[in-house]
Order: sequence, then structure tokens, then C-alpha cells
Amino acid sequence: MSRTTATGQPSSTADATANATASATANAIAATEAHSAHNYHPLPVVVATGDGAWLTDVEGRRYLDMLAGYSALNFGHGNPRLIDAAKAQLERVTLTSRAFHHDRFADFCTRLAELCGMEMVLPMNTGAEAVETAVKTARKWGYRVKGVKEGAAKIVVAGNNFHGRTTTIISFSTDREARLDFGPYTPGFEIVPYGDLTAMEKAVSENTVAVLLEPIQGEAGVLVPPAGYLAGVRELTRERNVLFIADEIQSGLGRTGRTFACEHEGVVPDMYVLGKALGGGVVPVSAVVSSAEVLGVFRPGEHGSTFGGNPLACAVGLEVVAMLRTGEFQQRATELGEHLHRELGLLTGTGAVREVRGRGLWAGVDIDPVYGTGREISEKLMAKGVLVKDTHGSTIRIAPPLVISKEDLDWGLDQLRAVLAG
Repeated sequence: MSRTTATGQPSSTADATANATASATANAIAATEAHSAHNYHPLPVVVATGDGAWLTDVEGRRYLDMLAGYSALNFGHGNPRLIDAAKAQLERVTLTSRAFHHDRFADFCTRLAELCGMEMVLPMNTGAEAVETAVKTARKWGYRVKGVKEGAAKIVVAGNNFHGRTTTIISFSTDREARLDFGPYTPGFEIVPYGDLTAMEKAVSENTVAVLLEPIQGEAGVLVPPAGYLAGVRELTRERNVLFIADEIQSGLGRTGRTFACEHEGVVPDMYVLGKALGGGVVPVSAVVSSAEVLGVFRPGEHGSTFGGNPLACAVGLEVVAMLRTGEFQQRATELGEHLHRELGLLTGTGAVREVRGRGLWAGVDIDPVYGTGREISEKLMAKGVLVKDTHGSTIRIAPPLVISKEDLDWGLDQLRAVLAG
């Protein structure tokens, strides 16, 4: 007599189905290894669908997404408002290039500038493009407005930064993996320790045109600077006639419980660099947002992007801005973030967790290496249906979509406790 599964299928049929889905995973991973450059080391899961804070793989297994695309998915997978906005625009026009005006561009720039309390927007596509744009903007402002001698402009940055992986950006990275074998490097940058205001004061000179910082360093392990640091940088840059550029690509747009992480210290920079969540996890959208004095230095032909500010991107970005204007998502990040950090803080007393850092729905958790590397902990969590990602050895990052329910968040934390309990 043949066995049957819970679905009533003969076991041989169920086994064949299971083998087929398992093969789908193995085949997808094998094809990736064979035909894709190995510039990432993803967890061995092949995602097929997403809904809110949940993902389903090609084998039908469900996973709680506790990474949210490094904050690109602040509003969750398949958010109906964003998908509807994208669908509506797809039926109209998706690309004109900046050779022509289109009917979504002015609204997007206006509404985003208002959200930031600024005057002008320069839209791009990826976060790295936006950082490159900020660098070029600061240099041009330095030469045209501040009066720095041509070719002498300097930008001060922080150690352990992550602003992208273009040639210019890795030139001021302290990450060996990001820099090795990619020289020669772009000059014009000075690196000081993150959080060290005294070092920053010493580094800023008459040729300094900008200070570029992440208000919270994400890739470094969700490092929050000492209280008063951002305010001190703001005061210093204002006194020395230097632009303060805040890279809020990961920390901005609701992640920390405020629209921008700088707000936790009451700081308004001269320039915001935005990306990731600005595209709602639907399309790549980034932007530099600043004053008319700063972004007004550009003239036609000096900078651009064929896809930057395209109609589809603007339609989605407009909906993102509208969602943030309600304050709902910032409030969720505040309330659930307090709960997240309270529960993670309890784990520091178990011996398994050495330190927890972060703000809002964003945390870096340092695991005692005795319990495993960050990669090993991530893989064990994956086996229990939770997706996170490691960074810098034994640190894991937790950054669920802001739409996650408290019940789902607690379930994910229960899985972390179970993994650490061994």
C-alpha cells in the first residue's frame, strides 16, 4: 500500500515534486555561479515572490525578511500604493530622457525638496551615482562659490564609511576588499575617524569644500556616532564655510524613526544624498537635494543621466514622498524600534550577544564568535525562516520593512533566540 502525504498525493508524486523544487534551487544557484560574476556571496535561497515583510522561495518555503534590501524596501514587498503608482505610469510613458520635460518631473522635485526642507533636487538612479553627484557638486561649489583654487578642493570623510563602490568612492574607503586591485585612486579626500570631532576640526582646512558623512554607518555594523557629534560637525562646517553632506541612503526615509537620521540631533545638513527607499523597492531612484545656491552651480551639459528622473521613477518617488508625509512609517519605526532594541538588549545578558547598536528599526548585533560567524548565524536563521545578512565577521544586521507587524517581529526574534541557544 503506497503512503500518501497530507495533501492526499501518493508519496512518489510528492517526492518527485520535492525533488523538482529542490533541483530548481540548486539549478538557479549553479547557473548564478557559472554565469554571474562573483561579486556577491548570497545566502543559498532563491526568492520567487514577496508580500509585505515575507518572501517565498522557489520551493514554496516562506521567510521573514529582516533585511529589507538594505533599507530599499522600507515599505515592504509589493506595497499596493507603490505598485499601483508604477502600473499607472507604465501605461503612460516610462522614459523621455532629460532632453524633454515630462509631466511627473516637476512634481517629484518639488515634493521631495519640500520633504527635505530644501529648494532643489538633482535626480539620479543609484546611491553610488548620487554620492558621485554630491562629490562633483561640492567641488564645483568650492571653485565657483567658495573660491578654492582649481584642483585643490578637498572633501573630508570618515573611516569605515560605505558610500558605494565606484572608483572615486572606493578611493576614500578604508575597506580593503573594496579597494584592493582597483587603483590608481582618485585624490582629493582626507579620512578621519568616525565620531572624532577633534580629528575633524584638524582636517578641515581652507581648501575643504565638504564633509561627507553617514549619520549612522550601516555597512560598518550600524554604528551610531557619539551624542553631539553630528551637531558639532554642523557647527564646524558652518563656521568654516564648508558643506555638510549627509549620506542618508540607508538611514533616511523613515528607517530610524525620523524622516532623516540627522533629525535625532536637530541637524539640517547642506545636502542630503538619498536612494534605496526612495524607489520603494520598485525601481532604482536616487537624488541629491540641496539649496539653490549649491545645486545652482550646474549648467547644461556639466552633469546628467539618461534615466535619472525618468517618468516611472518620478511616479514611484512621488508616492514614496506622499507616504512619508503622513508620519505613519516614522512612527512605526519609532515604536517597533524601541521594542526591537529592548528585546535585543536582553540578549546581551546571555553571553551570546556582545553588543547591540542602532536606532529605530535598524540594529547591528555583534555575536560572540564562540557562537559562530555572522555568516553562520545568518544561515542558521535562514533554516528557521528568517533572512538577515552578516557584515564584518560576527555582526548581523537587522532592518525589517517598516510595515512588519509586532507579531512577526517577535517571531523573528524568537528564531534568533533559538539559534543562539544552540
